[in-house]
Amino acid sequence: MVAKATGVDGVYDKDPRKHPDAVMFETVTFHEVLANSLAVMDASAVAMCRENKLPIRVFNLRTAGNIMRMAMGEPVGTLIC
Repeated sequence: MVAKATGVDGVYDKDPRKHPDAVMFETVTFHEVLANSLAVMDASAVAMCRENKLPIRVFNLRTAGNIMRMAMGEPVGTLIC
């Protein structure tokens, strides 16, 4: 699994810093990330993870304890698979 630490809680349908009505996804597919141009990380990096069947966990680095929760397998942030 690739751990992607960010400044927001996960993957959203639009930028949560600019749009208070943004909706966070608990789980999203690689196809949805690429097809909808969701700003998670570089599109080629997402495509390489998809091709190698390597899930990505996007979580907020600024929330205390999130690294440990993510490492322990708790459902923190958004899972891209």
